[in-house]
Amino acid sequence: MPIVSLIAKPGHLDPALVDNLRNAWGGGVATWLAMDEAAEFPLAAIPDNVDDVRASLVDQVDLNILPDDNRKKRMVLADMDSTMIQQECIDELAEEAGVGAFVKDITARAMNGELDFDGALTERVALLKDLPESVIDTVVENRITLMPGGKTLLATMKAQGGYAALVSGGFTAFTSRVSDLLGFDENRANSLLIEDGKLTGKVGLPILGREAKVQALEEITARLGISEADVVAVGDGANDLGMLTRAGFGVALHAKPSVQAECALRVNHGDLTALLYLQGYPKAEFVSE
Repeated sequence: MPIVSLIAKPGHLDPALVDNLRNAWGGGVATWLAMDEAAEFPLAAIPDNVDDVRASLVDQVDLNILPDDNRKKRMVLADMDSTMIQQECIDELAEEAGVGAFVKDITARAMNGELDFDGALTERVALLKDLPESVIDTVVENRITLMPGGKTLLATMKAQGGYAALVSGGFTAFTSRVSDLLGFDENRANSLLIEDGKLTGKVGLPILGREAKVQALEEITARLGISEADVVAVGDGANDLGMLTRAGFGVALHAKPSVQAECALRVNHGDLTALLYLQGYPKAEFVSE
C-alpha cells in the first residue's frame, strides 16, 4: 500500500491541505509526524494525477509517494557539497584564489550534468595552483556551514544500528572534517595534491566521480551484509544519480533540475531531517547529537 508523504518548512504544512488531498485521493487516516511540518497517509492505489498535484504544490510542500515496506533504512549514503554542508568546497577555495565566479559557473554546470565531471574538476583544481595549504583551514573555519538536520539524521539512524558513509566528488581534506563533525562511520573523496606547502593544481588519480559513488554503494552494502534496498542515499548533483537511482530510497535534496527529473524522491523545503520523515520517523523519536 503506497504512502503519501507531505513535508514543508516547520509551521508551513496546512492541516486543511493534508485533509483535502487525503479526501480527494480516498486515502486512509493521516498521521502527523510533526505538527504543521510532516504528515502522511496510506493509499489503496497511486492516483493518475500525482505528477500534476506535485507540480501544483512544488512551491510550498514536498510531496512524495513511498512504499509501505522496508521504510526504515539501515544505512545512509550521502554526498557532501550542497548536501551535508551548504557550500561547494571548490567554489570556496576558488574565492580565496580570486577566481570564484568563474569556478562557480563551471561547478553549477557540472552538477547539472552539462559538463563531464572529471574534466570539469581537473579544470577547476588547476586554477587553485600555488594556493597555500593553509587555505583549507581558512575555508573550513570561515566559509563552511553544516546543512541543518544532518547531525540529527545520523544520530537517529545510528541509534537504530544504522551505518553512515560520506562519499564526495570533493576532497578528503574536507570530508575527513565533516565526517568527524557529523558522526559518519567512513568517508571517501578525491585528494588535493600538495607539495612544499602549496596546492599543485592537480587531483590525485583516479578521480572519484559518479561510478565511484556507485562502487561505494556496492562495496559497503556487501561488507555490511545488507542490500541496496536497505540504503537511503542523498545528493544534489548529476554525479550522484548513479547511487540515487540504485539505493532503496534515493533522495534529491535541493537538487539541480536535471537531478530532480530523474529521482522519485525530492526534498526542496525540508532539511536533512526530511530523510527521517520519509522513513516514517516521528519527530518525537529524533535523536539529537
